[in-house]
Amino acid sequence: MSGPPDLPILQVRSLTKTYRLGQVEVVALRDVDLDVRAGEFLVLLGPSGSGKSTLLHLMGGLDVPTSGRIRFRDVEITAAGEAELTLYRRERVGFVFQFYSLMPSLTARENVALVTEIADDPMPPEEALALVGLGDRLDHFPGQLSGGEQQRVAIARAVAKRPELLLCDEPTGALDAQTGKLVLEVLQRVNRDLGTTVAVITHNVAIAGMADRVVTMHSGRIAEVRENERKLAPADLEW
Repeated sequence: MSGPPDLPILQVRSLTKTYRLGQVEVVALRDVDLDVRAGEFLVLLGPSGSGKSTLLHLMGGLDVPTSGRIRFRDVEITAAGEAELTLYRRERVGFVFQFYSLMPSLTARENVALVTEIADDPMPPEEALALVGLGDRLDHFPGQLSGGEQQRVAIARAVAKRPELLLCDEPTGALDAQTGKLVLEVLQRVNRDLGTTVAVITHNVAIAGMADRVVTMHSGRIAEVRENERKLAPADLEW
């Protein structure tokens, strides 16, 4: 499902998330409001503990807030039941994490096929791997691939189901600068060529240079939202 490009694909309103650890209450998010625009490349920036991963997990339907609401187009996912949330995660959202979570006994093609077998209108695994520059690594196992290549397989797996929203949690966190830039180029290609809305959370300030907008978080709140007047190519980022 798609809508007018000027309407938010995702609306977050008054979002709060509190965890209880024994007798201690930890507030991870405090009254967060955010619109994510269709087709944009958004970077959520902040130090460890700022709430950015919690926000990403809530936006992706991986967790539920203590209060507040999240609306994805015409669906209020904070009011959804487990079956509807499962469909949301399966059909609307792709996830890329810092650690690749590939099946070591399966080839790159087979790892991507795990997702395409349950998607409604999937991209062929070969096409998804070609998109991330791994068309010549289809039959390689994860142990035969570098860290950057494994992360690109993970991205291919996420985009093969053609999600409208791709959520990335520190996707370059385990990679060196050169390899990280290659992975960011792949995410940029997914955003540009497929029109996928991409949100990347990171503590690496340099990555903010390639975003349409940068959301800075601190102590569970959004401290600043700014537009980038000029977007940098990943290769031009000062790591």
